[in-house]
This record gives sequence, structure tokens and C-alpha cells, in this order.
Amino acid sequence: MPYAMNNIKNIKMKNLQSILKEISEITTDIETNYPELYRSLDENPMTLATTNHPHVDKIAMKEYLESLKELLKHHSEGKSA
Repeated sequence: MPYAMNNIKNIKMKNLQSILKEISEITTDIETNYPELYRSLDENPMTLATTNHPHVDKIAMKEYLESLKELLKHHSEGKSA
């Protein structure tokens, strides 16, 4: 594989890894600080694995990350009201 193509593949993988890392961090924050919200999540953070789900891609993970952020934002706003 030419260097440029290999470099692009590495960048895409790093981006996906950073998205997965952020998902893990937010999920852990919800689990620790908002247990009532955590119970409503449909998954356990330990079950998020892209290798078992080959059709899960960067776009889907980014959308999931944004949905977690929105969920946490709305929950926090509701508690402070």
C-alpha cells in the first residue's frame, strides 16, 4: 500500500479511536455521576466493540457520541431547573 494511502488509513483509525475513547469517558461519567441516567442506557460500556460489529463505522459512532452528549446536557439542565 502506498505511503499516502496507509497514512490516510491511520488517520481515520485514530479519529475512530478518539471517538470511541470519548464515548467511553462520557459513559463512565454518566455511570459514576448520574446513575439514574445510566440505568436508562441500552448498553454496558464494556460491550461497545467495533470488531464484533463490522458495519459500525465512524459516522455511526460520532452520531452515538453526539446523542450521549445531548442526553447528558438535557438531563443536567433538568436537574438544575
